[in-house]
Amino acid sequence: MKNEAAAKRLRTIQGHVGGIARMVDDGEYCIDVIRQIQAVQAALNKVNQMVLDDHMHHCVITAVQGDDASERERVLAEITDVFQTAHKL
Repeated sequence: MKNEAAAKRLRTIQGHVGGIARMVDDGEYCIDVIRQIQAVQAALNKVNQMVLDDHMHHCVITAVQGDDASERERVLAEITDVFQTAHKL
């Protein structure tokens, strides 16, 4: 996985979340806080896409190409579960 890229993005997001907490503590304008929260959500979505892409290109391909039918089913069930959970959010 592109661990370094994902980790770097997550550290940046962590800094933004700290900034948002300070904005709330300082009583900043609500719309400004909301915009910052939306930016963090978008950044998290990007990291999520990066991790999912890596998983699909490595773990899923390995399982699908492998001889273990139960492993294939397990990996496919995981992907289905991830998407079902995402739709609930």
